[in-house]
Amino acid sequence: MNSNRNSLTEGSIWKALLLFALPVFWGNVFQQLYNTIDSLIVGQFLGDQALAAVSSSGNLIFMFVGFFNGIAMGAGVMIARYFGAKDYDEMDRAIHTDVAFGLITGGILTILGVTLTPVILVWMGTPAQVMQESVQYFRFYFFGAIFTVMYNIFVGILHAMGDSKHPLYYLIFSSIVNVALDLVFVGVFKMGVGSAALATTISQGISAILCCIQMIRMKGPGKLILKNIRIHLPSLKGIVRYGLPAGIQNSVIGLANVVVQSNINAFGTAAMAGCGAYSKIEGFAFLPITCFAQALATFVGQNLGACKYDRVKKGSVFGAVCSVVTAEIVGVFTYFLAPQLISLFNSSPDVVELGVRHCRTISLFFFLLAFSHCAAGILRGAGKAFVPMVTMLVCWCLIRVSYITIAVKIVPQLETVSWAYPITWTCSSVVFVIYLLKGNWLYYFEQSGQAAEAKN
Repeated sequence: MNSNRNSLTEGSIWKALLLFALPVFWGNVFQQLYNTIDSLIVGQFLGDQALAAVSSSGNLIFMFVGFFNGIAMGAGVMIARYFGAKDYDEMDRAIHTDVAFGLITGGILTILGVTLTPVILVWMGTPAQVMQESVQYFRFYFFGAIFTVMYNIFVGILHAMGDSKHPLYYLIFSSIVNVALDLVFVGVFKMGVGSAALATTISQGISAILCCIQMIRMKGPGKLILKNIRIHLPSLKGIVRYGLPAGIQNSVIGLANVVVQSNINAFGTAAMAGCGAYSKIEGFAFLPITCFAQALATFVGQNLGACKYDRVKKGSVFGAVCSVVTAEIVGVFTYFLAPQLISLFNSSPDVVELGVRHCRTISLFFFLLAFSHCAAGILRGAGKAFVPMVTMLVCWCLIRVSYITIAVKIVPQLETVSWAYPITWTCSSVVFVIYLLKGNWLYYFEQSGQAAEAKN
């Protein structure tokens, strides 16, 4: 592998970011299709209750998977730093440790998910009429949790080395497989809601295997050698240092969103189905946000490794502005097209009405979410993962849960729950603006770089 082929440390900043972010965007589009296709097909073939069972899955799945995905993000930051600094020996040790860590944690997640699903669904207040189907869906999904973890590990590694194209190709292929299996399992053989999760598991497994094969076939730095997969303690410490804050953040925010979902569940099956349908639409609307946040984390990591601090500043501003503007354009379109979009999943008047109310409370505030995610991506790329962790835990967990606990008792309406998101996005955005404008997050790196140059 040519070490400069995927480097983000040279050339035009806007071109480097966009060429990296666009495949990430399309990859996220196809990844989002997994659950969305499940919901569309289940809603059309199996009805409201099955749709409610599938649609309420996102927050619970994120609570479990988010922790390990956060660890994978941290490993990606560390690998990007080594890649930018051309320290390929340390990079290879980090890669093989990351893969070993993923295999271990993926197995643990599978056991936890399958075992704890019924307990958590009861705690969430899942209505009795959809409980059986919800348990079935979640358990089939978590049987393949190791594939989800390993896919995110492999994609994190490839992205860290600037390769956002191969994960896109594999996701396109596996998404086509997922749609075909959904139609066969649910539409033709009427196998029930669990078969939709089984289709997702098979498709996710295909993506993980293809990414693994790509890394095995690499030449030069970054090549995966199966016999070298083991835990290297110094690398593991680095992975935990960079990734643990993001993992904790994801899980606790996931837990807070489970509390939000439990409040939505209290409004009945139609609210579950309507808000669940919106969550699938929201997942697509968030894609411009997540692609720039991921691109910025890699861009900042590689350029800090190469000691190009001015490039870090300019790229951070460009990426954040692009994300904020794009997210708000998408939010406006989502607001006005909400009835048509919700009805794609289920045309029941009650479901559409509640979904539209939830959507129109949230969608015009997407620019705040975009800024918060980009700021968090910049800081993670700089190795400052503790700052976004604390900010988001306080704003998106503590304040969000406190608000809902108090406000729903005073105004027991669905919109009261919906407002939890714009309010807490505003809080986190204010904190990030203050922190980034201070500029202290780059001071340590600039001083370290100057000291290194003086020694030379």
